Amino acid sequence: MSVFGIGLAYGIATLVVMFSGMPIAFALGAVAVVFMGIYMPAASLDTVTQNVYEEMASITLLSIPLFILKGAAIGKSRAGQDLYSALHAWLHRVPGGLGVANVFACALFAAMAGSSPATCSAIGSAGIPEMRKRGYSGGFAAGIIAAGGTLGILLPPSITMILFAVAAEKSLGRLFLAGIGPGLLLVSLFGAYAVIRFRQEYAAAQAIYEKGGPEAAILARDEYTLAERFSVLPRVIPFVLLLTGVMIALYGGYATPSETAGLGGLLALALIAAIYSVWRPSDLAPIMMSTIRESTMLMMIIGMSLLYSYVMSYLHISQSVAESIVAMHLPRWELLFAILVMVVVLGFFLPPVSIILMTAPIILPPLRAANFDIIWFGVVMTIVMEMGLIHPPVGLNIFVIRNVAPDIPLREVIWGTLPFVLLMMLAVLLLCFFPGISTGLPDLVMGPDGSR
Repeated sequence: MSVFGIGLAYGIATLVVMFSGMPIAFALGAVAVVFMGIYMPAASLDTVTQNVYEEMASITLLSIPLFILKGAAIGKSRAGQDLYSALHAWLHRVPGGLGVANVFACALFAAMAGSSPATCSAIGSAGIPEMRKRGYSGGFAAGIIAAGGTLGILLPPSITMILFAVAAEKSLGRLFLAGIGPGLLLVSLFGAYAVIRFRQEYAAAQAIYEKGGPEAAILARDEYTLAERFSVLPRVIPFVLLLTGVMIALYGGYATPSETAGLGGLLALALIAAIYSVWRPSDLAPIMMSTIRESTMLMMIIGMSLLYSYVMSYLHISQSVAESIVAMHLPRWELLFAILVMVVVLGFFLPPVSIILMTAPIILPPLRAANFDIIWFGVVMTIVMEMGLIHPPVGLNIFVIRNVAPDIPLREVIWGTLPFVLLMMLAVLLLCFFPGISTGLPDLVMGPDGSR
C-alpha cells in the first residue's frame, strides 16, 4: 500500500476509535500498536514500552505534575474564591466590574495553576453564582468563565507550552516569556467585552424597569467602603508573592523550569497551610489525589501521543504530508492560514495536548522552511487551540462550566462563548500584524529578505 493509503487508513482508524468513546490515550495507543503490528517489523512491538519511556524521559516533562500540584493546592482550597472576592471589591465601580473581576481572577489563577479546566472550576464555582445573583444572563456569565479559563494554557506556567517546547525543541523560558504579551492582550479584550456586554444588558433591564416592569438584579449596585476594600487586600498579596517568586526564579536564571515547578508546588502548599490551615493529612489527601489523577491522565495521553507520532514518522506519513504542503508552494501567509485552519478543525475533536504532539512533526518543517519564528508560532497556535476549549463538539471548558453551573442550558453556554472565540481570532490577527506583542522582536516572522 502507498504511503498515502496508509496515512488515510491511519487517520480514519483514529477517528473511528475516538468516536467509539474510548479514552484518548488508549485510542491513540491502540491505533499505533495495530499499525505497528501490520506495517512494521514484528520486533518493533517488543520495544513499545521502551519507545514510550524514552520519549517521556524528559526533564522538561517532569515539571508537568509539579505545576499540576501547585494548581491543585490553590484550586482545592478557598484560595480561588478569596482571590475573586478581593478583585470584585476593587472593581465594583467599573461598569460590568463583576465580569471584569472574573476575567482578572481567571488570569491570575491561570498563571498559578497552568490548567484551563482547573481555572474554570475554581473561579467558576464562585464567580458564576455571584454573577447570576446580580442579574447577569446565564450565557454571559458562563462565557466569561469559560473564556477566562482558556488563559490557563497561554499565561506561564502553561502545561501546553511545556509540551510545545518539547515537541519543537525550543527554549521553554523564551516561550513562556513570549506568552505574556498575548495573554495580557486577551485579558484586555475579554475585559472590554465584559464592559460592553454589561452595558447592553443593563440598558435592556433599565428600559423594562422604566416601562413599569420589575427592577432587575443587574440594576442594583454594590458598595464597599475604603476600609472594606483595603481589608481584602491581604487575600491577594500572598498570590502575587507566589506568582512573583516563581517568575523571578525562572526568568532570573535561578532555577530551571522543572525546579521552578517544584518551587511553585512547595510555595503553594506552604501558602494554603499558613493562611487556610490546610496541613493535616485529611486536608492534603484531596489535593494529592487530584494531582495524581490529573497527572496520570495527562502523562498517559503524552506517552501514547508520542508513540502515535513515532509510528507516523516511521511509516513516513508525517514526512509525506509535510512534503505535500511544501510542494504546494503556498505563499508563506497562506501556508500559515492553512495550518491554523487544520488546527481549528482538529480542535473540534482533540485536546491541545494531542494536537501538539500529533501535528508538530508535520507542521513545523514547512513553517521553518517559510522562515516563521517557531516561538511566535507556538503562541499563535496556543491561542487557536484555546478556541477549541470553548467551541463544540468537544469544548472541554464548556463541559466544566456545565458541571459548575448545571442550571444554565448548554445552548446558552455555547452562545455565550462564541463572542470570545471571535476575540481570539482578532488576537491572532493582531499578532500577525504586530508580532512584537509576542516576541518583542518584530522581524522574527519576516523572511530573510524582510518580506512578510
